[in-house]
Amino acid sequence: MDFESLNLPEPVMRGIREAGFVTTTPIQEAALPLALKGKDVAGQSQTGTGKTAAFLIAAFTRLLRSPERPAPPGTAAPRVLIIAPTRELVVQIESDAKLLGRFTPFRILAVYGGIDYNKQREALREGCDVLAGTPGRLIDYLKQHVWSPRRVEVLVVDEADRMFDMGFIADLRFILRRLPPPEQRQSFLFSATLSFRVLELTWEFMNNPAQISISPQQKTVEKVEQSLYHVGREEKFPLFLGLLRREGGDRILIFTNTREEARRLEDRLCRNGWQARALTGDVDQKKRLRVLNDFKEGKLPVLVATDVASRGLHIEAVSHVINWDLPDDAEDYVHRIGRTARAGAGGKAISLVDEVSALRIEAIEKFIGQKILVAWAEDDLFVREVMPTAEERRRYAEERRARLAARRGERGGRPGERRPGDRGHDRRPASHAPPAPQRPAPPREAAPGSPPSERSGRRRHRRRRHGPRPGGPTQP
Repeated sequence: MDFESLNLPEPVMRGIREAGFVTTTPIQEAALPLALKGKDVAGQSQTGTGKTAAFLIAAFTRLLRSPERPAPPGTAAPRVLIIAPTRELVVQIESDAKLLGRFTPFRILAVYGGIDYNKQREALREGCDVLAGTPGRLIDYLKQHVWSPRRVEVLVVDEADRMFDMGFIADLRFILRRLPPPEQRQSFLFSATLSFRVLELTWEFMNNPAQISISPQQKTVEKVEQSLYHVGREEKFPLFLGLLRREGGDRILIFTNTREEARRLEDRLCRNGWQARALTGDVDQKKRLRVLNDFKEGKLPVLVATDVASRGLHIEAVSHVINWDLPDDAEDYVHRIGRTARAGAGGKAISLVDEVSALRIEAIEKFIGQKILVAWAEDDLFVREVMPTAEERRRYAEERRARLAARRGERGGRPGERRPGDRGHDRRPASHAPPAPQRPAPPREAAPGSPPSERSGRRRHRRRRHGPRPGGPTQP
């Protein structure tokens, strides 16, 4: 379907042309005609198929065609509220909204953690028409009466299934219960799966929504070329270097399962001549945004990330996604490889399977409903790694000790104090060993001829301490 045939307002059409969109994607073709008529929509679609553009176009059109409601005095009152589970997804939505809505008169604002709290609060006090945010930061400002939900005309809940996975469902319900009734607003909900728990949200907070599922049988994007290599842990990085040299690519996204592994991989890549940066959950938000912008603009060819980057990030022309580790959750595999082959383009997804992650292949293949092609590496594909010097090893060890000390400080421990969960917590020196438990003294025998009341009194005392015997009489 051509966007011109949807009879959209001219400011919205100018934004669509500026973004380079000509025809709709399947999810947009199914959702936009219903949304433009004022119908609530609950949609399921593959990642990277244009769901964000679908709800933004519908929201801007509604605001332009409907009269503005009076705002409550003293607080910001957005007309569109968009709730997303992660900071990266909120930033991506804000960027897309400013691109598609640049010719509209609406003020767009995003609130999320990791950015100056007071600056965001003051920016929100000045008012906005479209507000996107994570549940925690939205609730903080809501309780401080910085913004009011009473004027919301359009509600969007993005990545609803992720809300459940990350434990945000209670916060989401807290916000939704304070919005106008479902009959007085339009609601959009998008999710990777329309499971029973997601549909429960639609029954409770939406007005008889139309359910749309686009290609639910095929989990992965069709134009992703998937392959995997079986390799031992010791030979994994030499093979990885050989694949990078052979495949090339301007934007290569590498996924690991842990923050520590991502940082270690960043160091090894830089030491071997590759310009790489790590993106993990504990990186400062300003640095995360700077790294993401460099990667989007092509200044950074290799990005190493944990699953914090596996959802919601729309980065043009990612040529390769490499799984250094296979994810524990099969669904995360789909979201990872969905960072490439977006908007009809092609891409490659390569997985390096060692002894640990080999057990996860069966669950992933069962989830995606297809076998992953197994490729075999020739000897000339392995590249010798440049090993760190003694000075570099010493520096890495000091940095690791500093990170561990910082983590203990965040949990409230004293420097050098071992806490439950730390490695070697129970390995204390003998001088600090706890005293050996004292054996209780044997009970005294009653003197011969003593009245039975003394012996029964001691028995009653023991029963009161440990509770009555099952089925026995209770003491008054």
